[in-house]
Amino acid sequence: MPEFLKDLTIWSVLTQVVYFFFLVLFIWGGTNKFGRKNEFNEDFASLDAMKSLRGFAAMGVIFHHISQEQIFQQNHVLSPFVNAGAYFVAIFFFCSGYGLIKSLDTKQNYLKGFIRHRIVKAIVVPFYVDVLVYGLLMYFAGFKLPKERWIFNALGLTMMNEYAWFPIVLAFLYLAFFLCFRFIKNRPVCLAIMLIFIIGLGIGFCYNGHFAWWHGENNWWLKPAAAKAEWWQVEKALWFNGEWWVNSAPAFFTGLVFASYEKYLVAFFKNIYIVKFLILLTVTMIFFKLSSWGQAKFGYWTEWSGKGPGIADKMKTYFCQVPLFLLLGLAIIIFMMKYHVSNPVTRFFGKYSLHTYLMNLAALTALRFLQSDKTSPIKAGKHDLLVYAVAVIVASALLGVAEQKLTALVQKLLFRTKKEKIKAAS
Repeated sequence: MPEFLKDLTIWSVLTQVVYFFFLVLFIWGGTNKFGRKNEFNEDFASLDAMKSLRGFAAMGVIFHHISQEQIFQQNHVLSPFVNAGAYFVAIFFFCSGYGLIKSLDTKQNYLKGFIRHRIVKAIVVPFYVDVLVYGLLMYFAGFKLPKERWIFNALGLTMMNEYAWFPIVLAFLYLAFFLCFRFIKNRPVCLAIMLIFIIGLGIGFCYNGHFAWWHGENNWWLKPAAAKAEWWQVEKALWFNGEWWVNSAPAFFTGLVFASYEKYLVAFFKNIYIVKFLILLTVTMIFFKLSSWGQAKFGYWTEWSGKGPGIADKMKTYFCQVPLFLLLGLAIIIFMMKYHVSNPVTRFFGKYSLHTYLMNLAALTALRFLQSDKTSPIKAGKHDLLVYAVAVIVASALLGVAEQKLTALVQKLLFRTKKEKIKAAS
């Protein structure tokens, strides 16, 4: 057998398939202006380009979640995606911030009815539809939960779907945006308040930690009694239990800033583009190294050090990450001035990005039987990981579309226009 075939395992095949898939997504439908002096993609920040960018990020989040499955981590499969989730989510935050300012500047009376339509209809309703869907799935799957947990989960005060944290944070950011830009006319002041608010959320997590450490004696989670902890004391039960709630949110602020000063920033980078872009990329990489150093030196999971909640170390880690996520979105959008991608796959996942994201946990959980060669009806290697990864992507997409259709129906029923109400009554 040739030497290279000896190292060819299902693990390496899966990894190479994923890398090839992302390479295809990055090339397919690409619009390249690199090497062409004074030529730029004028549609780099268009609705279609942003939708495709969100689609690319949505695929990245799905692979991030797959890579965090225990068997994938044990065999170091898709390991580059294990800690990459925050970078993909930062794209969502950047696009959201950018879209808000562009709508504010181009749509008349945009803030009128903002809470009703942009927060309740676009965020809160999808969140509670997701709560309903997961509640039904868990009930029929036979999940045994305390009665009070069912109630708090149904109210959305605790997490029915642990991946549903993103719409909660987004709702907070949208509400802060509305209050600032509705009642304060000075844009720089509004932007400064938004940054302070975002940093405040980050600091809030540093005190909140990953679970209810504050309930009980010091370091209770390291003792045998931890096995008898209340359901709401465990990880991922309460809001803002986890750094992923906050560490990429500064990209939302960058989206606000870029949209506010897009004309000037684009003009600045168009002049000697390659030099300025390389400087921006270099600084971004320096901040990436700072972020990595902070996580290695201090870390977020300091509750397990035996020295209490470790708030100070969390704070240091967070502020080592803030510069990176303030700059990452800018680096990506400036790159798109010369190169961006739009193809059917990125547009599809861009259109259904929120819903594929929300239904991803259901797909991961329901298809775990494919990871075992003892129970899987489909054989594709010792542990069927390639089949599992593909099946999760397909299931996330199908379930996401189905949930989006259900959400659209609920939105239509709850937010009918006056004409629709009159027609329904007659």
